[in-house]
Amino acid sequence: MTLNPGVPRLLRRLNDRSALELLISDGPLTRAELGERTGLSKVTAGQLLARLEERGLVQVAGERAGGRGPNAALYGVVPSSAHVAGLEVLPDSITVGVADITGRVVVEVVVDPAGGEDPVAAVHDAVQRACASARITLGRLRSFVIGTRGVVDPRTGDMRFSHDLPAWHTGVLASLRRSLGASVTIENDVNLVALAEHRHGAAAGHDDFVVMWAGVGQGLGVMLDGRLRRGTTGGAGEIGWLPVPGEPLPDDVARPQSGSYQRLVGRKALTALARAHGLTDPAGLPLPPDGPAASGADGDGVAPASRAGSVAGLVAAAVAAGNSGFLDAVAARLAVAVAAVSVVLDPGLIVLAGDVGKAGGAELAGRVETAAARISPSRPTVAATGVTGNPVLRGALVAALEQAREQVFSDTV
Repeated sequence: MTLNPGVPRLLRRLNDRSALELLISDGPLTRAELGERTGLSKVTAGQLLARLEERGLVQVAGERAGGRGPNAALYGVVPSSAHVAGLEVLPDSITVGVADITGRVVVEVVVDPAGGEDPVAAVHDAVQRACASARITLGRLRSFVIGTRGVVDPRTGDMRFSHDLPAWHTGVLASLRRSLGASVTIENDVNLVALAEHRHGAAAGHDDFVVMWAGVGQGLGVMLDGRLRRGTTGGAGEIGWLPVPGEPLPDDVARPQSGSYQRLVGRKALTALARAHGLTDPAGLPLPPDGPAASGADGDGVAPASRAGSVAGLVAAAVAAGNSGFLDAVAARLAVAVAAVSVVLDPGLIVLAGDVGKAGGAELAGRVETAAARISPSRPTVAATGVTGNPVLRGALVAALEQAREQVFSDTV
């Protein structure tokens, strides 16, 4: 029988990849420890480490004292062997995080996009500033993952549309790749939050769950069998358009924030609910007027960041004051979406994220779970977000690191 000459090379590549992943997750390790965990002999493990050290991917990171004989060298992945960038793009800010190949965040900067008329120039400028702060060149970045509000076409990876970012449209991905390089990915922001929750938060260890983003805007991130589910057109998770009994159906889907569920749990709805329960806006902003929407994405003419902080402040104030009436009323409204998602997908776990979810914490999540159990036969578990810091940015870095490690760790032989 003739052996495939590519087999030894493939085996070396697989062993190298496995070793590098172990060194990142459990390292630093000695040669003997690496051999035990990979099933390789000491000789093969030694050859592997020498090969990776020669490629600049592994270095001696210390020593471990043993019994008799010399101390054993500890090996770890070279952090500077590659870097990645994760971005969150909002109408009024671009946040860039740069991490090394081990996942350590080197720098995080926030840049004003200066109107956002030219998204490519704004992103390029933000990334350049982050690189300067990290003291690396743009060429050191192996991958870029950009989180935005809007719908991304899963077939092309390009933006279909974004109400908040009108300059982000079809064709922007190609322009970004010409500016930054081929390894640029655009992803819906709530999908990235799902990746962050899976890696760092409340969904760690769960391959079937849904992230429900509750805030000024509403959204879902769906993960089933350990994979994000984006839908045929990228529209999976646009929960704000969910029809809700008692709320009017939208008469123009091109008008943002006009879906039935959005009307039920958006800023206007929750601030009116707070007024009815004796709460005042802790941010000092005027409560939105009753009646038809006037202007702005949520119909009140208030800047998105101010609206988010105001709604979250109301929920946080209710938790601090023990205002059960308001919290139960909010939970009952959020439970409508939880029940709808559960009877269709039955994910078992719903992670409540976003400004409202974070402000309500375990207190609100528990009330949502109780309310959903009354109207959903599947009785899902509802947990508060477990991600610290900026969840969109953390999810972007998770995705960027996966791409970079695939490139770097699969090209060692």
